[in-house]
Order: sequence, then C-alpha cells, then structure tokens
Amino acid sequence: MRQSQLFTKTRKDSPKDEVSKNADLLIRAGYIHKEIAGVYSFLPLGLKVLKKIEQIIRVEMNKIGGQEIEMTALQSKEIWEKTGRWDDAAIDIWFKTKLKNNTELGLGFTHEEPLTNIMRDYLRSFRDFPVYVYQFQTKFRNETRAKSGIMRGREFLMKDLYSFSRDQKEHEKFYEISKEAYMNIFDKVGIRDITYLTFASGGSFSKYSHEFQTISKSGEDTIFVDENNKIAINKEVLNDEVLNDLNIVRSTLTEHRAVEVGNIFSLGTRFSEALELFFTDEDGTKKPVVMGSYGLGPSRLMGVIAEVLSDDKGLVWPESVAPFDIHLISLGQKAEEEAVKLYDKLVKSGKEVLYDDRDMRPGEKFADSDLIGIPTRIVISDKTIEEGVFEVKNRKTGEVSKMSENDLLKMIIK
Repeated sequence: MRQSQLFTKTRKDSPKDEVSKNADLLIRAGYIHKEIAGVYSFLPLGLKVLKKIEQIIRVEMNKIGGQEIEMTALQSKEIWEKTGRWDDAAIDIWFKTKLKNNTELGLGFTHEEPLTNIMRDYLRSFRDFPVYVYQFQTKFRNETRAKSGIMRGREFLMKDLYSFSRDQKEHEKFYEISKEAYMNIFDKVGIRDITYLTFASGGSFSKYSHEFQTISKSGEDTIFVDENNKIAINKEVLNDEVLNDLNIVRSTLTEHRAVEVGNIFSLGTRFSEALELFFTDEDGTKKPVVMGSYGLGPSRLMGVIAEVLSDDKGLVWPESVAPFDIHLISLGQKAEEEAVKLYDKLVKSGKEVLYDDRDMRPGEKFADSDLIGIPTRIVISDKTIEEGVFEVKNRKTGEVSKMSENDLLKMIIK
C-alpha cells in the first residue's frame, strides 16, 4: 500500500467527545471512525488489525476442535421466552424491533438460545458428542455506559464458542483445554504477561466462572493478583471461602485495575432443559446436554492492545496483529527511486509494506509513523544513500540502526 493512496488521514488533535485512550489513538491514526457513542466503523488499517486478531483466535479454536458457523443477528422472541431471557426485567441490554406485521424481534447480544435450538436437530445420541461450535459475529448490547472506546461497545464483534457434552466430566475436560487456548491467544497478541485467569462468580450455573483480565489503569474491574500462581480473583467474589478454595493467603495478593478480555463459564443443563435438547445415552436413558459458553471479543481485544501497549507518541502494535510489517519512508527525490526498488523486493518476499511516498516534511512523516505504530520503520534519504545504508527503527524499543541492503533483507526476510 502506498500511503498517498490511503484515503484515511492522521489527526493531530484528539476527538473532543472521546475520553478513552484507545479510541483517541485509533481515531487519530485513522484506524476507526466513530458513528455514535459505543459504535465504531473499522477503516482499512483498523480492519486489517481486526482480521489478524480474528485469525489468531480462529486458529486456536480450531486446534481444540471448534467448528465455525455463522448465525443470525435477528432473534425470535419465542426461543428466548422459553429461557426467561426475553423479558427486559431479566435482560436489560436488549435492542428490540418489529417486523411490518408487528412480530417482535431482538438483535442478538449472545447466542446460547438459538444455537441450542439448532442442535436439537443434530444431537440425539451419545455417539454425537462432544461438539464445539463457534462463530465471529456482531453483537448488540444496549449498554448504559459506552465511554471506553472499542473496549465496551453497543455494537461489537464477538467470538462466542459453545460446548455440548454428554456429562459434567466431559465438559470439564474441554473447559480446562479452553483455558490454555485463551492464554495462547493472549500470548500471540502480546499481552499474556499482563493477563490473568481470574476467578469470578459462576452465577446460577456453577460456583465459579473464569474471566481473563488484563492489567490496565483504564480498566473497569478490580482484581487481586497472586503472582506466584499467576491467577487472580475478581473483587466481587473475594472472600475467605474463595481464598480457602484456592489455597491463597490474602496478604500475598496485589490489587489492580483491569479490563476483561474474555470469559468462560459452565452452563450446566439450564438451556438444554428449557429448550428440550436431550439425547439418548448408552443405557437408553434420556438426558439433557451439558453446555458451556466461551466468549472473547476481537474488537475489544484490539482496543485493549491499543490501550496497554501504546506510548506517548502513539500506537505500538505487536508484529502478529500490525496492519503492515514495515513502514517504508522516503525523504527526497533521489531516495524515492531507491525506496521503490526496496518496496518491490519486500512485497515480492511476502512482506506487507506501507510505503510513505507523500510529499511532506520529514517531521510530519515520522510523527505519523509513530502514531500509526507499525513495528519496523525503514527510512531512505539522500544522506543514507550517500552512506550506502538504510535507517531502521524498532517502534517498540525505539532502537535505531543503520544497515546495508543485504543485512536488512536477511533480517526481514526470514
């Protein structure tokens, strides 16, 4: 991509109506566009990041046996009434609408009910288990507060996986595997060191659920971290019973603000019984399916990465999710010819390159490069041409080095 052809532009000034760091940086750098509070469009740079995060998640879900589908956003009132979750008194974040014939519909905020209903056609025998189904889909939640940029939206992308098991033992086996898969995801996107498996309330389904919380000053949750065991406890459930269950001493815990980046929880037979999802077991008895739910928001995760890995100059993307591998900058007319040659070599090698070919002052180009946050910056100028080198800067560390073309290509094309 030549930057002169990129329709988005950077902004020097922060949006007046944004209070969150992630939205401020992502808007100024041209990654997203705010429609209304809690609703954002993803522009070319932002969509590239979002799709890379999505693919990292997809790979890990497939590894543990997930089968990907895509379900509808429009939801039938009748299915949700069977579980008691259509009533606004029970669920207060619905967006609801009506067809022209006055039939009520809802915009899905989660998908336990519709997927359980689908599975009635396919899960009938003990031989059909276990099954793990997931999707990436836009969710709609009528949140009272939407002040955290893309970390808390009214319309957002969600990966939701649901497990269907014969019994509790089979369910728990997958539940533990899912924890590892989630931590693999956070490792690949560069936030594992500050993300903790966090014990939270299990509600009516189980004693505990598990959140994945990333340390951040802008977080809405308070967690207490046990560094020795690399686990945390949500403040909402911190008590003597929980400490005893986990064999943790209160004095060893440290308090932090954090952002929830994912959650997993057991559903038991709550939905299968309400929607009559039964199967015939080996002994001929009819039993309800044991279920679990596993959520992770790619758009929220993108916001968290922007929030916690950025610096005072702008975004600092990990290589795994950056919109481009390299930001190539040419300064001067002579440099442009050399830059085009290098650009072609890098692209042919399979690298994604944003080439800043704009007619702008060096300082403006460097400021934009820092704001956009691509991992590696290569500068070609009349001065570097005279020296026979390229100037290479690591966005994360700020380290600058001068390299010959051969050394540069060896480093980049691995």
